[in-house]
Amino acid sequence: MAQTDDVREFLTSRRAKITPEQAGLPAYGGNRRVKGLRREEVAMLAGMSVDYYTRLERGNLSGASDSVLEALSRALQLDDAETAHLYDLARAAGLAPRVRRKRSPTTVRPSVQRIIDAIVGAPAWIRNDRGDVLAANQLGRALYLDLMAETVQPPNNSRFTFLNPRAREFYWNWEQAADDIVAILRSAAGRNPYDKDLTDLIGELSTRSEEFRIRWARHDVRHHRTGRKRIHHPIVGDLDLAFEAFELPADPGLRMNVYTADPGTPSEDALKVLASWAATRERETAEATAAETADIEQSGRSTP
Repeated sequence: MAQTDDVREFLTSRRAKITPEQAGLPAYGGNRRVKGLRREEVAMLAGMSVDYYTRLERGNLSGASDSVLEALSRALQLDDAETAHLYDLARAAGLAPRVRRKRSPTTVRPSVQRIIDAIVGAPAWIRNDRGDVLAANQLGRALYLDLMAETVQPPNNSRFTFLNPRAREFYWNWEQAADDIVAILRSAAGRNPYDKDLTDLIGELSTRSEEFRIRWARHDVRHHRTGRKRIHHPIVGDLDLAFEAFELPADPGLRMNVYTADPGTPSEDALKVLASWAATRERETAEATAAETADIEQSGRSTP
């Protein structure tokens, strides 16, 4: 989809969500032909001409000043995530072609891996804007067991959520998880609409998942910085975890997610059991690999 189409549909969808009553306007006449506010009502609330607002809604945000964007945000009653998305769309509209080609980071620096490995008792992972899981600690790999087993590497949480049937068992509230994934991807696409890896993923999910297409068409965006993650784990059962997301300033586009259980809860006990299981599993895997390597080396030495 063209960037102008994204602007038009985002502004149209936000305008449709606000009633005259919510905007503090009288609703003249009982038969309104549009859902939500009319263009002229938004223009009046934003303090601009109808012609200028119409130009903006048709996708032409190039050259729009911060004051214009602020007025538009107030008129449409945008939340923080929606306001940031509006600014991202405006910024993308003004990008020169030579700075448009950016890609999602695909690697994690060794020092970052060491940091998450040093976090014990709490699952942690690093993802990029696409939802690729680029690194995880031992407990993070165990928590997202089915995701980490995906055949396409690096494992991608967006693809797992919409294309792997196990995701509906894993997430207590799959509908909410799916809404969050799409809102995150929509925000990322607004920040960098020329990321080929990201647009390829969106195209793949749009082609293969009707659930994704429906949500993508809503143009919803939201920040996903803190909250709760409720899952049904195949090894330890139900978990109710708090999560915090931390951006990595030295690595734009990467974010670290860390999960913790409330003290004294069954989820805390389950995480401890999962940690013990994960340590045993990885130790046994390492021992089996070492034994196999030794057998191969011994066989090589025995060959005349």
